[in-house]
Amino acid sequence: MNTQATIDYGPLTGLIGSWHGDKGVDVAPESDGIEHNPYYETITFEAAGDVTNAEQQQLAVLFYRQQVSRQSNKQVFHDECGYWMWDAETKVVMHSLTIPRAVTLIAGGHYHGPDNSDNVVLSVTARRDDPDWQITQSPFMRDNARTDEFHHQIILNGDSINYNETTILNIYGKRFEHTDQNTLKRAKTS
Repeated sequence: MNTQATIDYGPLTGLIGSWHGDKGVDVAPESDGIEHNPYYETITFEAAGDVTNAEQQQLAVLFYRQQVSRQSNKQVFHDECGYWMWDAETKVVMHSLTIPRAVTLIAGGHYHGPDNSDNVVLSVTARRDDPDWQITQSPFMRDNARTDEFHHQIILNGDSINYNETTILNIYGKRFEHTDQNTLKRAKTS
């Protein structure tokens, strides 16, 4: 992996850095209804360099980690890591993630706005049975809290990120739209 500063991260460029937000709302399923969790979080995006696949495809890669804590008790209830990738030739944005619930996925999509802009919209999707952008989960999760779809949109505007994420679950014998949304600000560097 090449980590030289000359790599073109395209529409991912503006994400590099650390972000903090305290206005998050998590709408999650409960066995007896719906739970609303106000939360705060930190997301850090780091330039990871580039990779070449099969001597043909070149991707610019960001590593990220997201830690989310409930406002009510300050406890971390979501910890996620993965990569955002940019294929400049095909103009495809990819997002891979893993959460410690034995669920992982690779989502793909496009962006809206010019490369290297501060006003960029990134939209990616994965589906359990999609031939290209798939969700993988343990047998327990598949049988008890199956993730069928994942939709994630980030709107980057200068030093602000707004995101909306919807995960379609099959849980407690019904279909549920688990949603998360937040606004984050870029952390000041010294």
